[in-house]
Amino acid sequence: MAETPSMDRWLKEAKTDPLAQQCGMYLAHNGVVRETAKAKVRRGDENARAVAGMRFSADMEKVQAAIEETKAMDGIYYVRVWLNSGVLQLGDDIMLVLIGGDIRPHVVDALQALVGKIKNECVVEEELYQG
Repeated sequence: MAETPSMDRWLKEAKTDPLAQQCGMYLAHNGVVRETAKAKVRRGDENARAVAGMRFSADMEKVQAAIEETKAMDGIYYVRVWLNSGVLQLGDDIMLVLIGGDIRPHVVDALQALVGKIKNECVVEEELYQG
């Protein structure tokens, strides 16, 4: 498990980026290991066992491609991603994503697209169950 970077520091750095003057909004995502299993929150499976942790890994070449794709979206001027790895415990950070862009709709769409692509195409998450 890696040490989680500071989102405050990321924002300060983003605001000094050469393209910062184009950004009217920054939006962050902080994914965290939760106790409720995906089967329960996504499919309503009330019999899903409680999660004790997660095994997490990423294909960083795919992640970098997803970042570049996001940077090419309309109005997006800043993208930064950090992904944890290994066996994570409840409450541990899984990922941080920071997007900077011109207007809210562009930034919201970019964050949604990038996090979705990372979760669906770039990482492997294996829930580890209690008991």
